[in-house]
Amino acid sequence: MERTTLVLTAALFLLPLTGCAGSAEAGDGKNVTITIGYQSKTINTVTAGTLLRSLGYFERDLNALHDGHTYKVDWQDYATGAPITAQMTAGKIDIGSMGDFPLLLNAARGKQLGRPTHLVSVTGYNLRGGLNTVVTAPDSTLTSLKDLKGKKVSTSIGSAADGTLVRALQRVGIDPDKDISKLNQQPAVGASALSSGSVDALSQFVAWPGLLAYQDKAKALYDGAQLNLPTFHGVTAREDFARRHPAVLKAFLKAQAEATDYLNAHPVTAAEEVAQATGLPAEVVYLYNGARGIATFDPAVKPQLVSALKQDVSVLKAAKLTGDIDVDSFVDDQYVKKALGTSYTKWLTETPAPATSEVWAKGSDKTVSFKSARELLAYVAQHQDRIRGAYVPDATTGTLWFAEKAVWVTDGDQLLPFVTPATAQTYVTAHGGARIVSYREALGRAS
Repeated sequence: MERTTLVLTAALFLLPLTGCAGSAEAGDGKNVTITIGYQSKTINTVTAGTLLRSLGYFERDLNALHDGHTYKVDWQDYATGAPITAQMTAGKIDIGSMGDFPLLLNAARGKQLGRPTHLVSVTGYNLRGGLNTVVTAPDSTLTSLKDLKGKKVSTSIGSAADGTLVRALQRVGIDPDKDISKLNQQPAVGASALSSGSVDALSQFVAWPGLLAYQDKAKALYDGAQLNLPTFHGVTAREDFARRHPAVLKAFLKAQAEATDYLNAHPVTAAEEVAQATGLPAEVVYLYNGARGIATFDPAVKPQLVSALKQDVSVLKAAKLTGDIDVDSFVDDQYVKKALGTSYTKWLTETPAPATSEVWAKGSDKTVSFKSARELLAYVAQHQDRIRGAYVPDATTGTLWFAEKAVWVTDGDQLLPFVTPATAQTYVTAHGGARIVSYREALGRAS
């Protein structure tokens, strides 16, 4: 989806640089076309893509400029960030959205070709890294990352999911280059490989882990939030376009902020709209984009995210995908500051609220929140036929997960959910009397 494989990156970046005139200058001088590159199924970029497009806010704000031009927006949907970067450096896309690692490749390619781009805003993020997950087959006997030694693992080299895999393996003493067999695959290919048994595990980014778990095609093996390192998605714009058309970029960022407000105010409705546009189950969209989902949405370029971006450079360099990248020169939040005015400071300093247990009832456009996972289980036990989705935060990382897919631990009166068996076992080992129980037993204890 938003990340790219090494092979695809190389192939797309070798495209000839034809049509170098900026697409925003297309037309007869009065009629202007703005070209936006987005990824419909990369659901943490929806406020700059799928949702924004459906809401029509950008077109509305362009029409309100009254600058003598008639604007048309050309929305171009891509499967990964690589073709967006190729088209941007060819002058054919003005604004694009993608994940953090592709953003770095975007920065590197733009500088290399003398056509610089800049990170101008953020879409969805998780300050602990929970957007990336390592999963394994539902019937797998693997219970922790240590079990991956000597195994086959699918990922997309050059993606944040690969970065999560590399860092996590190194923490448990496994050399990701020598101790595992890493297959460089697109997410859909890796998902098929996992289902067929040709790989033992899959490390991928939103929304693949949640989707596969929801479809009973995978179970979580490692929660990226255990790294406690931010991962995010953002908006990049061509420098020449931004300088020639600052009012247009300002209108886009203002519209993105409004789409963000809409998503945050109407999370269930927004999830339904994104699901309809992408074909993804709304329950999976809500897991990531919900009121207290794995992703937080705001357009501010937070210092924590910039710091994480700098740390990501070393992963790309180790994979020989890029050399040094000047992250500070790539980041440019002047346009989003102007677009949002005084509210930008609020976005910049706001801390994401911790996830809470939630139930989405069938036929409802709202969710019900609970103070504890035990209370949620008690409710689910009494209304099982009416539940569309039940979500609980991991007791240690806070990562939201499907209640029926979580690993449950009983500890006295507490019923605690965990995304993975390893984190659940770590808790049990540290707390005498605690033990892992099935979801069915957890429901019974709660009721």
